[in-house]
Parts: sequence; structure tokens; C-alpha cells
Amino acid sequence: MLSTPTSPLKMATSRTIVCLLRNDLRLHDNEVFHWAQRNADHIVPLYCFDPRHYLGTHHFNFPKTGPFRLRFLLDSVKDLRTTLKKKGSSLIVRQGKPEEVVSDLIKQLGSVSAVAFHEEVTSEEKQVEKKLKDVCFKNKVKVQTFWGSTLYHRDDLPFSHIGGLPDVYTAFRKAVEAQSRVRPVLPSAEHIRPLPSGLEEGPIPTFEDLEQTEPLEDPRSAFPCQGGESEALARLKHYFWDTNAVATYKETRNGLIGVEYSTKFAPWLAVGCISPRYIYEQIKKYEAERTANQSTYWVIFELLWRDYFRFVALKYGNRIFYLNGLQDKHVPWKTDMKLFDAWKEGRTGVPFVDANMRELFLTGFMSNRGRQNVASFLTKDLGLDWRLGAEWFEYLLVDYDVCSNYGNWLYSAGVGNDPRENRKFNMIKQALDYDSNGDYVRQWVPELKGITGGDVHTPWTLSSASLSHAGVALDKTYPSPVVKAPEWSRHVNQKPSGAVSSRGKKRGPSHTPRQHGDRGIDFYFSKSKNL
Repeated sequence: MLSTPTSPLKMATSRTIVCLLRNDLRLHDNEVFHWAQRNADHIVPLYCFDPRHYLGTHHFNFPKTGPFRLRFLLDSVKDLRTTLKKKGSSLIVRQGKPEEVVSDLIKQLGSVSAVAFHEEVTSEEKQVEKKLKDVCFKNKVKVQTFWGSTLYHRDDLPFSHIGGLPDVYTAFRKAVEAQSRVRPVLPSAEHIRPLPSGLEEGPIPTFEDLEQTEPLEDPRSAFPCQGGESEALARLKHYFWDTNAVATYKETRNGLIGVEYSTKFAPWLAVGCISPRYIYEQIKKYEAERTANQSTYWVIFELLWRDYFRFVALKYGNRIFYLNGLQDKHVPWKTDMKLFDAWKEGRTGVPFVDANMRELFLTGFMSNRGRQNVASFLTKDLGLDWRLGAEWFEYLLVDYDVCSNYGNWLYSAGVGNDPRENRKFNMIKQALDYDSNGDYVRQWVPELKGITGGDVHTPWTLSSASLSHAGVALDKTYPSPVVKAPEWSRHVNQKPSGAVSSRGKKRGPSHTPRQHGDRGIDFYFSKSKNL
């Protein structure tokens, strides 16, 4: 994509650095840009739409990149190009494998002194890095890599080697909090060194170019947000400084409906539109200027979980993808595709599961509480191969992050770190705890909208007259449960405190389950068997 592809665009005496961007689509706190600014006359910010990202998943051949994440990625690429243009540069975009695109640029420019990028930790990304290094070695071009995806830098961990990373999150958290420090945010340059003259930007591909279908907007979405660094920074400002929502995050984070119950930072973090260190810096500023409480700390606590899963992937390598998990634990998993189809399509007959799975399919998003429940249902109630769930999430999640996704699924399946507890969620108890009025289920499973209150979670227990009155015919308008766990019966006849009162007014919104604030601690380290 050069105006004069057969001749070098710059004399070799001019130092040009190619900044290959992958999951670091931002200018703030970006060490790749920071280093290049100090060492180049010209900078080529480069993003490649790698065709390998649009193939099938490893085991079950689901699409690797679904419509919601692609839309978010396209937003993010466009936003970064706009930002770079304001700083005297632009984002060079190509469709192709990064190692091949970089090889072409080295040959065509004739002035590339270095290629810089952030390191990733999992095998497919590492293979690309190896090929990039091979290309650069052959062309006598320096490779400069950085670590920039975590809150705590890899080199600052209080372990002599990554093999010393604890296999229990709490031990990791306590060690880094006591012995490590978060590095300061790197300043953003006012102006970025210019592109070499004559280098064409290249078009940002469309859905059609990538053989994808653009998703429809759903007004019920809990994440109706756009990708991009600008949007990420605006979201933080809104959630922290404009609304003070961060000060009640721990109490509201298990919500199900709406945008405001949680930070929603995960999609921007996944593609690097926002730096975890910047979030940390802003939390500390907020605590100093407004308030410091469990909620403000809990945002850091969640960032540490994200760090932990990344370091676990660094320690265990491809074992995070193995059926038997990190500890080689043998479980007789099933691959009943009829059961899996019911799960993925929201047709299990368990309304809380179905509502969450439909939300995922129609919006690319699902709450933290929902993810824990549908994963437990797939692995513990249905006994299906956990990788089916992991790859389905890989396809659809707008905030898909390889390390967090597989780390969470390993945990849920009981084959991850510290699998001593056989944690299983009680779908009915969870539904009544976190959607006591049934508002969330009725939002996503409209065929049950005639059932009032918490009864919507167990339609199979209602009388024929009640079902008929609600316009529900089991196995016709809505399925009977594909499985019934014996522990559900303990909660079937309990009337939830948030049910519809005698005057028909709801006694507590399901989108802010403040009464369950203490249950906000993730199930990963819960001692309770009665989840």
C-alpha cells in the first residue's frame, strides 16, 4: 500500500520504527510509543487485521471473532487513527499476517531500524512474535519488546521466577500488595513523530471485507458502548468522577440490568484501549479526593484477578487449554451437542440460564454473575466439556481475553488453580438471590413475561391453571428443564423478599441487589457449598 512500492521512501540514515499494535490500542501509558518517540525520526503505528483471527476455534470450530467484538475492534482502530491524526501521525492499517506485513514494510521503506511491540503470553500470539523476530533478524532490524498488559509489571513480581507464582489467587494478591508496587503511568506525547512520506494509511476493513455480518443493536443491552481509547477514558470519567458510581461498586457489581451496575471496563481492557495502571492511578486519586472504601478497593481487586490469570497463562503455557486443566485432573466430560445447543441457544428450560445465554448471543455481553452461573450449569449440571463453553465465549464475548476466559472456565470446571473445592452453583437459589423479582428473566425470556415475581424462575413447578393464565405451555411455548438438580427443591417454594407485593409494586430492583453485597466475593474462593 505504498505510492512508490519499488523504491525506498526514505534514506537508510533516517531511523524509522514500526510500532506493531495488537491488544494495546491506546496512546496513554503505552511504552511502545514512549520508547519509539525517543529513538526514531519516523514512527509507523501499525495494526494488522490478521486473517487467522477470523478462522474457527481450536476444538469446535466456532467463529474465532464474533460480530460484537469485531464491531468493538473496528471502533477502537478508527478511534486510534483519529487520535494519532490529531498528534501529527496516523494509524497504518493492513489486512494480512503481521510478520508478512512487517517484512514488506521493511523492504519497501528501506529505513526501518527497529520493530517494537508488547509481548503476549499465549501460544498463537507467541508464534507470531517468533515469526516477527525471524523476519527482523533476516533483515538486520532490531526487535524491541515490552510488557504492558498488567497492573503489576512482570519484572516486579515478588517471585524469583514465574514458576514461583502461587497456585492460589489470595496468596498471589497478598504477596504483590505487600511486596510490589504499581509503576507510574507513562506520559502521552503531545506530538507523535511523523510517518515516512508517501506511506499510505490503508483502509480500515468493513464487516464484508472480513466476511462477517454486522450485528443488530439491541435496546436491552447492558453494554451499548463503542470501542476506542476516547470512549474508555470517557467511561472512567463518568463512572468515577461524574456519578461516583465507583463508590458503591462492590454493592452493585452483581447486578444484571443496565449499564451502571459495574465499571464495564473489561472490553476496553481486552483490546488495550485503557491501561490498568491508569485505572489504578485514577482510583488512588479518587480515594484521595473523594472517598476510599471497599468498593474503590474492589476495582483494584478485580484488576488483580485479571493480572493473575495472565501470569497463570505465563506459568502454565498451553496447559490452560488442556481438557484436564492445570493439575491433570481427569473428569468424565461429555460432548452431547444436543444439550450444548440447548445451553448456547438459551433453551435449557432453566430461565436464569436461558436469559443469560440469550443476552450473550444478542449483545455480546453477560454480567459477571451470569457468567459464573452459566459456566457452573454447563460443567456441573450438564457435565459437558468445559472447552465447549470457553470457545463459545471466545466467539461471542465483546470483552474476550484469552487468559481471563480460559482461567475462569478452568476454575468453573474445577480443573484450574486450587481445585480443592467442588464448587457448584444452585441455579434456583442464585436466580432468587440476584433476580428476586424475575425482571431480568422476563426481559430476555419474553415468553415467560406473564409469570409474575420470582415464580418465573421455576415455571415447571406451577400449576396448569397458573401456567395457562400466564400464557405459558411447557414444551410448547417454553421447554421443560433439560436437567433438574436435587438441591433446587430447597428453594422452589421460597417466596423471595423482592417479590411483587400485594399492591403489585416491586420491593427492590433486580439491577442493584444491594442486599447481597457480601456475596460479591467471587465464587472462586467461596467456602460455601450452598451457592
